[in-house]
Amino acid sequence: MPSEGRMTRGHDVDDYLTAMFAPTDPDLERALETSAKAQLPPIAVSALQGKFLQLLVQMRGARRVLEIGTLGGYSTIWLARALPSNGRLITLEIDPAHADIARKNLTAANLAGIVSVEVGPALQTLDRLIAKRCEAFDLVFIDADKSNNPGYLRRALELSKRGTIIVIDNVVRGGAIVSAGSGDPNVVGTREVLEMLAREPRLDATAIQTVGHKGHDGFALALVL
Repeated sequence: MPSEGRMTRGHDVDDYLTAMFAPTDPDLERALETSAKAQLPPIAVSALQGKFLQLLVQMRGARRVLEIGTLGGYSTIWLARALPSNGRLITLEIDPAHADIARKNLTAANLAGIVSVEVGPALQTLDRLIAKRCEAFDLVFIDADKSNNPGYLRRALELSKRGTIIVIDNVVRGGAIVSAGSGDPNVVGTREVLEMLAREPRLDATAIQTVGHKGHDGFALALVL
């Protein structure tokens, strides 16, 4: 684990870079504030991570985005803002109360017209999208319960095409992923999904460690071949 001094420096660097590249605005601030007032867990992506996702959507020229794990809609706003006027984002949330907060935040950000918040267990919703032969997505962001990450990735592949970008958040977990004997379902699911990324011939992938206000963590990034 990083030392306290290194973590403090990481926070300072986060603040410096955020002010430079991802300054706050009323819509994003509102999403965080309403989520906090509703006592949603403070696990949304950081501003810099949100900007990273936004840039990925823009660089891919994405028209269709799938997000697994909505929470209060903070990351959803970052993703949706990068879409063209005819774009579409589908975001999946298991908790109806969280989904309601996200819808209000998206409406306030004038994004309700291009975002659909689907409520229910994500694996079931994904299976429905697959069954009805939903049009493939250009980018998939997976940021939900980590124990189900392998199932999310399998289904994301079914809903992807050549050139689709898949991002999986929280794959380092403070370094816990190196513990092969861990009984933590989040670590087990994360290790399994990383192994899937490494051996799946349809994907070219990597994983990056991050440090900052979100602690020691990281994300995986994959391209569908």
